[in-house]
Amino acid sequence: MIGLLQRVKNASVTVNEQVIGAVKQGLLVLVCAEKGDSVEQCEKLAKKVLAYRIFEDENGKMNKSVSDIGGEILIVSQFTLAADTAKGLRPSFTPAADPETGKRLYEHFIEKIKESGLKTETGQFGANMKVALINDGPVTIWLKC
Repeated sequence: MIGLLQRVKNASVTVNEQVIGAVKQGLLVLVCAEKGDSVEQCEKLAKKVLAYRIFEDENGKMNKSVSDIGGEILIVSQFTLAADTAKGLRPSFTPAADPETGKRLYEHFIEKIKESGLKTETGQFGANMKVALINDGPVTIWLKC
């Protein structure tokens, strides 16, 4: 499982010109399942996202997690994170999980994040989405479990 965390001041996702998810301070998490990924990897990624310390403490150090600050989380599926860019000038997406597995793991990831009690919003799996954000820092971290 791949998670791309972006520390945001706010973020939203739009489908068919309708905002379907929006958050204030917290994280935009782009999520991708790859072939062979398991529920265990999905759960490990969710735990890591909730505990990863990329928010500043009183001394300006990245020492707090989204859980510590009571932040909000917007989760968006993005299979293109699995792009194989080793050859040529066009990415291959063969490392990505099949859509059924990808959707199942994406939905499981959402469930695990929601268990934290933090406000959690989502995109729509497989939809053409428009994502808007104000990246705070900017801070963008790539995680793989």
